[in-house]
Amino acid sequence: MLNRRLVLSGMTGMTLLAAWKWLQGSKAVEASGAFEVQKTDAEWRTTLTKAQYEVLRLHQTERPGSSILDHEGRVGTYACAGCDLPLFSSRAKFDSRTGWPSFYEPLANAIGTSVDRSLFFPRTEVHCRRCGGHLGHVFEDGPAPTGLRYCMNGVALKFLPET
Repeated sequence: MLNRRLVLSGMTGMTLLAAWKWLQGSKAVEASGAFEVQKTDAEWRTTLTKAQYEVLRLHQTERPGSSILDHEGRVGTYACAGCDLPLFSSRAKFDSRTGWPSFYEPLANAIGTSVDRSLFFPRTEVHCRRCGGHLGHVFEDGPAPTGLRYCMNGVALKFLPET
């Protein structure tokens, strides 16, 4: 016989299952395998540092304020730490005071985006167009001219100074 507790428990279970399925869909872009640079998990682990692997391949986030690139002020290019693809110009960098390197626009044909549902609200995840590595997120609270803030994990980037 059905009672109120049984119905509510079933509804809670179904809601949790639906939320878990929804969260799993946020990593579909990485699973698609549609990237120019493809490596096995073992290859990524040997070519990246532990911190780079955790961010680029496992979609983790570095601790705010931990990246020296947040305060990098020289002219140059920020490239993907996973495949060396140029991603951002230092000319588009600004101090967002968030603790992560931030840019108002990427270089042409450098990034891809996907929906990240790992929190309670969807965010726009930014990944490297060539290797699919997780770089960070983009938000609509940046400066002119784009109004966007590409908030990047410094460990996912390497700085190439202009010579």
